[in-house]
Amino acid sequence: MNKKSLMGLFVALVIPICCYLVLKYASDNAVVMPRKYLLDTVTTRIENGKTITDSVWHTTANITLQNQLGDTVSLYDKQGKITVLDFFFTRCGSICPKLTANMVKLQRSFLKGGDVRNKVDTSIVQFLSFSIDPADDSVPVLKAYADRFGVNPDNWWLLTGNRDSIYQFAFQQLKVDKFSEEPISPDFVHTSRFVLLDRDYKVRGYYNGLDSVSLSALARDIGLLMLEKDKTQKSEVFSQILDLSWLWFIIIVLVIFFVVYMQGRRKING
Repeated sequence: MNKKSLMGLFVALVIPICCYLVLKYASDNAVVMPRKYLLDTVTTRIENGKTITDSVWHTTANITLQNQLGDTVSLYDKQGKITVLDFFFTRCGSICPKLTANMVKLQRSFLKGGDVRNKVDTSIVQFLSFSIDPADDSVPVLKAYADRFGVNPDNWWLLTGNRDSIYQFAFQQLKVDKFSEEPISPDFVHTSRFVLLDRDYKVRGYYNGLDSVSLSALARDIGLLMLEKDKTQKSEVFSQILDLSWLWFIIIVLVIFFVVYMQGRRKING
């Protein structure tokens, strides 16, 4: 085999392998997405003789309440959005005003261009604040509180309604008592936690709403979830790149061709 043939075979074999190694390295060093919380169960199945273990993560159940505009709304009204939520009450003189002020900053940080005069891009994040004192926090009271802090109702609802429903939602659906730094009474959901839900209403993080570092992490994780794709719908380009069966087919064909060629050369030279 002459030098040109050897070089051609070398290039045909090495370049695909190098591409594969680069791709594998890139995937191994990909950005780490916010982890899922609240595992419901673990299932196992047999596939091609192998035992496959699947984690079933908790999907937050829907809840229907009234917002500060007097509209009856539910968690599932905003399909396909990332959700940030917290718990507060308007008569609170301790942490709640600071939590609301920080939520306002977070809401404004997702304005187009960061200008409060521009319209909020409501396709990105939905903010929810649940009153833990719904008996006193009527719709007019919530509206006055929201106006005082400059809450934009386009994508931030302050919610009131049935107290038992709100408390069951906090403890059973979001487990805020398990991920809060301060102790929480079953009779009063007073917590500094901001909770992050992805588009599928799965909990992806708990953050200290009073801490600037934690809030920065929340803003970062919202951005990461915005980039997260539906795993059931793989990108065509990416899936084509990852499907390397064609690469191995070419390599095998080239190797067989090389072996046959060398055997033919030996017969001729012999």
